[in-house]
Amino acid sequence: MTYVVTDNCIKCKYTDCVEVCPVDCFHEGPNFLVIDPEECIDCTLCEPECPANAIFAEDDVPADMEQYTALNEELAKEWPVITEMKPAPDDAEEWDGVKDKLQYLER
Repeated sequence: MTYVVTDNCIKCKYTDCVEVCPVDCFHEGPNFLVIDPEECIDCTLCEPECPANAIFAEDDVPADMEQYTALNEELAKEWPVITEMKPAPDDAEEWDGVKDKLQYLER
């Protein structure tokens, strides 16, 4: 099993989760993070660190966000690994909790 970054990370992109990952499975895009399912060891450390509550165990991904499992796998192959915490975008708090953000995903 793996963990999956979902909708609420888009345009929030807090990187607290990156700091605790022991296997460097996070990849960074312009306004979203993803988890590489091939690298994730299901350690559970990232989920409680996400201030936006955007990370779920694969089996717990909400039904309306199931497409994010495949999206994480796809984008992890394209985007570079991120291993250090970075400042959140200036408007991250404004975007936290906004629904249906997939349309804002930058590739």
